[in-house]
Amino acid sequence: MALELSGKSFSEYYYRHDCGIPYERNEHWINFFDQIARQIVETLNPKKVLDAGCAWGFLVEALRNRGVEAYGIDISEYAISNVAESIKPFCRIGSISEPFDQHYDLIVSIEVLEHMKSDDALKAIKNFCSHSERLIISSTPFDYKEVTHINVHLPEYWAAKFASQDFFRDLDYDASFITAWAALYTKRNLTKERIVYEYERSFWPIFKEKYDLRQHIADNQSNIEAMEAEIEALKNTIATHESSIISKESEIEALKCAIASNEARLHEINVHWNALVNSKTWKTLQKMGRVKDFPDLST
Repeated sequence: MALELSGKSFSEYYYRHDCGIPYERNEHWINFFDQIARQIVETLNPKKVLDAGCAWGFLVEALRNRGVEAYGIDISEYAISNVAESIKPFCRIGSISEPFDQHYDLIVSIEVLEHMKSDDALKAIKNFCSHSERLIISSTPFDYKEVTHINVHLPEYWAAKFASQDFFRDLDYDASFITAWAALYTKRNLTKERIVYEYERSFWPIFKEKYDLRQHIADNQSNIEAMEAEIEALKNTIATHESSIISKESEIEALKCAIASNEARLHEINVHWNALVNSKTWKTLQKMGRVKDFPDLST
């Protein structure tokens, strides 16, 4: 996380506002660098490490807590002033483009090169390659918005610069515990044939995975299309049933209306019938035997 424009460019304001989460001794950064240190020790087991661009020295501290002889260098006076007292003897102010005073089992540089002028970054690369056989390098390939990112490049750019120093990416080492673009470069005297062999060996599983994923997507697309057709057919069936239900509901409603009409008519007849059988004329006719008794229609 250290920086290279000038020491004054990376003051308190930078560390408070330009590192996403404020860069200070908090749980986020302590845990972040502790996990990096753990992975480095477990996978590379270095004895002496330089953090080139150490900022507040969190990685140096985490490595030393694991028994590694770790050192740090950073151009920011403000950053070095915030290094923990216990590791201040092992961190110093300086430029990573200037020769170091000793050799290291491993040099780590996390998000530094993009902050340097192009010529200074190339000097730093040569300096790294002169003082170690193993380098872990991480430099953002896309963050152009940050004002101090004056030298942003894709990973292949840096790979080519390290290759010019006979350092090649270790294709079997996964450095993504730092960032997705982090890589381990090692000094190797490789023939062109060997370089092609190793890159092809690394390329093929990636190509195969990409091919399989495409086939999987194509298969899923076919399944999706079949399911969409089935869903459409079900929608049509549902629409047909809904139409039938609406039709039946209309018939039921018509029957209800007919029943209500018939009941009203029946009620009207009952009223007239009761009026008739309760009339004096009807009762007179019953006494004369002219009419017979009829049941009560109202029941």
